[in-house]
Amino acid sequence: MLRRTLGAAVSAVAVMAAGCSAGPADPAPPAAVAGSSAPAQDAPALPKSTPVSLDVPKIAAHSSLVPLGLNADRTVQVPPVTTPLQAGWYRYGPTPGELGPAVLLGHVDGNKQKGIFYRLKEMRRGDDVAVAREDGRTAHFVVTKVDQVPKDVFPSDAVYGDTDDAELRLITCGGAFDRSEHSYVDNIIVYAKLVAGGP
Repeated sequence: MLRRTLGAAVSAVAVMAAGCSAGPADPAPPAAVAGSSAPAQDAPALPKSTPVSLDVPKIAAHSSLVPLGLNADRTVQVPPVTTPLQAGWYRYGPTPGELGPAVLLGHVDGNKQKGIFYRLKEMRRGDDVAVAREDGRTAHFVVTKVDQVPKDVFPSDAVYGDTDDAELRLITCGGAFDRSEHSYVDNIIVYAKLVAGGP
């Protein structure tokens, strides 16, 4: 079975979300905010298919998904801050439902408005996330862990590294706002596993 290696692709990459950097790429993992596993049974991975929309009922987050690449400085692109309710997916990684960690990014706020992931820090183990795909299937994920991570210890391996299951990461900024740097000091990272992938 083909496995897509994200670790090499982003070995020098720092994520940027809500206009702020996620820090260096080789930190130690932080402590979890929520639990480390979900009770739901994992589902078999799906074939590649472009994601088209995101639905996170717990936090009333609903958005189409735009593809995101890399900036010139090797940071991951984010949707325009002028459209803070727009979420995006990292197109150089697995698509949601494929084997490996698919990564979705969104703003916590922007343009003097709440962003699509304003309430992401409220997510807990067992919460549902659904991603509709171009092939007509909807990949359903269950949250396994939620981290709040200082930017200077961003866990790149945990976020982007190979996994044995189809997984999902939701990323935004969080913590205190550093006015001198015009950015938040932390990232909120939600980890989830695929539990269903039907039509």
